[in-house]
Amino acid sequence: MPPTKPQLSRETLLPLLAAHVLEHGLGGASLRPLAKAAGTSDRMLIYHFGNKETLIRELLEYIANVYATALDMALGDERARTRQQCLARILDQARQPSMQRFMVLWWEIVAGAARGIPGYGAAAEAMIAKQLVWLEQQMPEDDPDPAGGARFLLTLMEGTLMLGAVGHARTALDGLHASGLAEDEAED
Repeated sequence: MPPTKPQLSRETLLPLLAAHVLEHGLGGASLRPLAKAAGTSDRMLIYHFGNKETLIRELLEYIANVYATALDMALGDERARTRQQCLARILDQARQPSMQRFMVLWWEIVAGAARGIPGYGAAAEAMIAKQLVWLEQQMPEDDPDPAGGARFLLTLMEGTLMLGAVGHARTALDGLHASGLAEDEAED
């Protein structure tokens, strides 16, 4: 008896779609390549998600959760003692080869949001909101302003990682030194 195909659902489709997007990017978020990667049709994707914008939003939310889980596992349960240590730990993990596909996809989302591509702005906004909540939980327990500190570190992290991606890791490191938040392990 031949093996049966797994029942299609959002829960079974999202990991397949995520693997494709992390490998190949969103590519304008065309439904046909996504459907092919999931072994289904574009009509079935619309059936399960309602419309393309919802599919993209849920797919990016799923990928953001995978990224957050990977960071949580890498950082462990021990909280940073200082903002400086928090920043260094997160930057170190974000620079790991296994995380690069997430970073490339993130910049693709940012570019899509800047271009006004439907769904990208909402997805980026939701991802940043989720990252801020996560980052607040990473702040030192005695931090006087964890929400403000999370926003400050997010700004530094985004700039640092983007500058490193375009060949200006030294510029980013110099900026971190000027802020007083550079650690030796933050250097690329």
